[in-house]
Amino acid sequence: MLPVQRNEIIDYQTYNDRRSNIRPDVLQTKRNRRVMIGEALTLLFENHETIWYQIQEMMRAEKIVREVDILHEINTYNELLGGQGELGVCLLIGISDPDDRAKKLADWVGLLETLYVELADGTRIPATWDKRQVETERISSVQYLKFQVNGQVPVAAGCDFSDPMVRHRVVISADVQAALTADLATDTEPS
Repeated sequence: MLPVQRNEIIDYQTYNDRRSNIRPDVLQTKRNRRVMIGEALTLLFENHETIWYQIQEMMRAEKIVREVDILHEINTYNELLGGQGELGVCLLIGISDPDDRAKKLADWVGLLETLYVELADGTRIPATWDKRQVETERISSVQYLKFQVNGQVPVAAGCDFSDPMVRHRVVISADVQAALTADLATDTEPS
């Protein structure tokens, strides 16, 4: 997918002034890229617009103005986008009770290895992730994953982890498939 460029980023005050007009469109974009697995897992497929939004939100929250810091945010968030033929995903683990959440995040070490998307021919594509983001004692409630789908749009997503709370396979809706089709069509050619 096309990465966010520096010339697309506006200063945090201008963004804040325009935020109420920007947010509804971005939230709709996110709705069209959300897949729920079981009771606690949400996959949010990232694209250029969602990453641009995250950069702008971070700049707003942190009041970032130094050029070096702006470039750092752009580079950091662009890493979350999928590369050629790949989909970048933010995994959100949602458990509202703090005590239950702490226990599950410790019990669910190894969860990432059981996540997959499924192509129309039944091929399961496992998630990959940066090993530096995973601790050995627990997992974080937010994880960044990638699925190398070779430009094919997944039709299902699932988790084979042993806990029945998350052990599910779901069909990806037509709306999400359409959004992913559009995202994969914007892949850049390898240099």
